[in-house]
Amino acid sequence: MSVPTKWDARYLGPVPHDTSYYAKCMLGGALACGFTHAGITPLDVAKCNMQVNPQKYSGTAASLKLLLKEEGSRGIWKGLGPTFVGYSLQGMFKYGLYEVFKDTYMNVAGPDISEKYKGAIWLAGSASAEVFADIALCPLEMTKVKIQTSPTGTFPIPFATALSEMNKLKVETRFPFGSLVPLWSRQIPYTMAKFFFFEKIAQLFYTHVFTNPKETYSKTTQLGITFASGYIAGVVCAIVSHPADSLVSLLGKAENKGKSVGAIAGEVGFATLATKGLSTRVVMIGTLTGFQWWIYDTFKSTMGMGTTGGK
Repeated sequence: MSVPTKWDARYLGPVPHDTSYYAKCMLGGALACGFTHAGITPLDVAKCNMQVNPQKYSGTAASLKLLLKEEGSRGIWKGLGPTFVGYSLQGMFKYGLYEVFKDTYMNVAGPDISEKYKGAIWLAGSASAEVFADIALCPLEMTKVKIQTSPTGTFPIPFATALSEMNKLKVETRFPFGSLVPLWSRQIPYTMAKFFFFEKIAQLFYTHVFTNPKETYSKTTQLGITFASGYIAGVVCAIVSHPADSLVSLLGKAENKGKSVGAIAGEVGFATLATKGLSTRVVMIGTLTGFQWWIYDTFKSTMGMGTTGGK
């Protein structure tokens, strides 16, 4: 990329934001989201079952114990395949397109407005990226939820077989995009919170705690700030997006076949949607988000692209 004569957001960082930069961000996002989501599959299985069958699955530890008793170790790792593939694709678009949209919106706004309304740029960039990320995720997320919440023996567990079965049951499951609107309802607010609060918290760290120029701190220190900012942002994300997450899980329940999102929400009640399984999700998403940002920034740092965030 040739250096432009006028202000360009793509040249504000330690390296130019060219096609290679965006491609590396997409790869870093895939690594960050795919492996972290796959690693917490047991917690996800417990959470989903607590949401769709709270009478039977009353708590995280009790749910995991019951799943192990009834289905063995295979029971707590149900949905690993679609989780890994789906969230790798989602992470690729979430992180990669965030960088693209953020630079694009900053260039449209210009230097003064971009500086004055940084938060709005972060929100718009992350929301735009998540729209496309969820389109990639939706078929895999629907398959994952169906595997994880179906009674033992009623739905196949192997990834390829489950995908094939979902395709056969299009009318019943509304596959592949039947959960896209609830998914957007869950993931767009989640991602907006994830990126806004990460950027803001990192900014506060570098402004009020680590006040020297960012580049004077070691990579270990910068990545520690990344993890702390990501963890705090993750807790906020979990609370903001939990009602919609509960709806996505309930849509996969056999008893809710053919029901609208509004009908399910009315039957269950907002309080239950907002609180059932929330404690598990706060721990899960806080840790998950912290490690996602840490993996992403470790990858970026290794590639010589610097870490995310600053004053």
